[in-house]
Amino acid sequence: MAGNSQRKGSIKKSGKGNPTAGSGGRVKRGLEGRGPTPKAKDREYHKAYKAANKVDRSAAARPKKRRTGSTDAEWIAGRNSVVEALREGVPINGVYVAEGAERDGRLREAFALAADRGISLLEVTRNELDRMTSGAVHQGLAARIPSYEYAHADDLLDAAAANGEQPLIVALDSVTDPRNLGAIVRSAAGFGAHGVVIPERRAAGMTASAWKTSAGAAARIPVAQTVNLVRQLKAYQDAGCMVIGLAADGDVSLPDLELADGPLVVVVGSEGNGLGRLVAETCDQLVSIPMANQLESLNAGVAASVVLFAISEARR
Repeated sequence: MAGNSQRKGSIKKSGKGNPTAGSGGRVKRGLEGRGPTPKAKDREYHKAYKAANKVDRSAAARPKKRRTGSTDAEWIAGRNSVVEALREGVPINGVYVAEGAERDGRLREAFALAADRGISLLEVTRNELDRMTSGAVHQGLAARIPSYEYAHADDLLDAAAANGEQPLIVALDSVTDPRNLGAIVRSAAGFGAHGVVIPERRAAGMTASAWKTSAGAAARIPVAQTVNLVRQLKAYQDAGCMVIGLAADGDVSLPDLELADGPLVVVVGSEGNGLGRLVAETCDQLVSIPMANQLESLNAGVAASVVLFAISEARR
């Protein structure tokens, strides 16, 4: 019947009065060609496209990454500790003094040092200072230091390349004493290393104690954190570095080390247990420091200093 819109293929009038063919119109447009097939390298999901657009991992193309410490700030409590931190150039956000605190020589020196460095001085109640320092024995004086800003481990290679030097990096395996960390940072800066790498967990971080022991060297040399030390050591090996680990029973004696003048990563083990098994297996060589007697081992900070001095002399 004419005008019966229920018939298959009949013309249906829309609300605007525009007829639409049941088997033409949109269907016909859908059958139109879409042009030539794009080349493989232009198709987003094709492996040729991914290969052509692979991210350049070279030092020039790699973005600089930065990590910050897990805590917002740390407190240094006590008059001697605050004065020493100010003398050593530890970064400090503010110096806090309790109301009514006795003005002795140390307090006056802390005020003078803070004023010279442009650090703010704030007076608070003794109860408030107790709360901020979590009940530490502050003697009416405390300082607030910011969280340390760690470098990315790959940036240490870039620093060497920027100076036109062979990389020299110190990696620490579970060194838990912040004073040892500070001493190693100081030695690394003094003997021309390009940075220090520490694990994120089960290891000392750049606390106020490490800052003080480094005697300001932490401001001159980057310290990087890594989630997995073994993986990072392998990444350094892929970049062309040789990795040596310090061990009392090492296969190579330090005077016989022939890798000192090339790209090198020196791994220092923990104070008590030395290198972990996986870290030791990753090293290209295990190096021992010859001793005059049967002394079991050197302190981690001292051992690192001895080896870095020997490498520095070999590179002259």
